[in-house]
Amino acid sequence: MQNPTSSMAQQIAQAASVSEKRRTGLMPQAVSVVLSAETLVITLHGALSPAEMALAKTAVGAAQLQEYHRQLFASSSETLREEIKRITGVEVRGATAEVEPATGAVVQVFTTGTMVQVFLLAHNISAEDWNAKGESS
Repeated sequence: MQNPTSSMAQQIAQAASVSEKRRTGLMPQAVSVVLSAETLVITLHGALSPAEMALAKTAVGAAQLQEYHRQLFASSSETLREEIKRITGVEVRGATAEVEPATGAVVQVFTTGTMVQVFLLAHNISAEDWNAKGESS
């Protein structure tokens, strides 16, 4: 349940955490949410299972993990996109998740168990609205 006095970032972090639990069965250890212009980045820390972390240690395993999470995100991100729209009042124009365990680039899954999800919004959200406490529209 969303706390009506939570900021948009806090509400999105909670929604992303719940979404990840539904999608993979694992609750991330922590979630970070950053907004820059119309780009929303969600980082899920500690989101990989021990088996996935072991798999990511080899090139073949990392490639399999990338494809698995890419497909999983593509097929199951609609609910999170709807939650982001509900919380922010802004349509999600595009969403992507990419796994690159070896380099630590902006990705969905890192070898450390960190996951990054990037959502491209239809337009900017003002800093005032982003940081405001209270119910979203």
